[in-house]
Amino acid sequence: MAKAVFTTKVSPAYDDLPEVRYHFPKTYLNQAQQAVGDWIVYYEPRREGANMSGRAGRQCYFATARVNRIEPDASRADHFYAYVTDYLEFANPVSFREGSTYFESSLRKVDGSTNKGQFGRALRLLLPEEYDLICRMGFADMQPDGRPEKEMMVAEPQVEFGRPNRVQLFERQFRDAAFTRVIQRAYESTCAMTGLKLINGGGRCEIEAAHIRPVSADGPDSPRNGIALSRTVHWMFDRGILSISDGGEILMAPKLVPDPVKRMLNPDGRVRLPATLAWTPHVAFLRYHREHFFKGK
Repeated sequence: MAKAVFTTKVSPAYDDLPEVRYHFPKTYLNQAQQAVGDWIVYYEPRREGANMSGRAGRQCYFATARVNRIEPDASRADHFYAYVTDYLEFANPVSFREGSTYFESSLRKVDGSTNKGQFGRALRLLLPEEYDLICRMGFADMQPDGRPEKEMMVAEPQVEFGRPNRVQLFERQFRDAAFTRVIQRAYESTCAMTGLKLINGGGRCEIEAAHIRPVSADGPDSPRNGIALSRTVHWMFDRGILSISDGGEILMAPKLVPDPVKRMLNPDGRVRLPATLAWTPHVAFLRYHREHFFKGK
């Protein structure tokens, strides 16, 4: 087994859904097979998609996941899918370098410049210590009980990422904390359906991080499978009383939504989406919610 970096764009030319699968040509089959059973990190390049003009990509490592299996693409010769589990978005996107320090040592030439040839490879093997460092940066200050990181390091043995029997990446409490941090940032602590932003005296916001496809139904801990909702709206969304169209319209089960709640919803009938496309709900998860939960059909 080996750790790896999978590169995927916001609008990929390949059939990627990073929370579930990664699509790649035979060129990278050997590296992908080595990663089966191990952890990878996803990297988002500057280019947003197949269009050469789109260069608003974040140039960062943005998530980790575990490769479950490799299967051939039945509809496209010499292409394959790497199916993943345990996807988790980093609370802090990690730039590919800080100053002269590269998180992937293979990306740095002897003269200190970037190895563009290696960088151009969409799938790259990653040293265990480099994976560990990227994860530590991605989850810096992320402790599920809210205690400062320094206090945790003194009180408990340091957790090593990448070892499935010890890693926090499997723990629901840690994953919920990381997911909530990303959703709060993406929506600026504001309810997407009502526009309400309530912060208590301790700086804690009222909104909750809702999964669109529930964790109990294999929904991933990805901002594209999440949305910021106030507590009441979250309760109604989870029970299918409210839902969202592919175009962002708020959908209601009319007989089940009381008038006071209707008056609370955004006047234009649309959800407020994140400014960053990489955090916008994906249609695959929105459709799942409508098909399996929405009571207004």
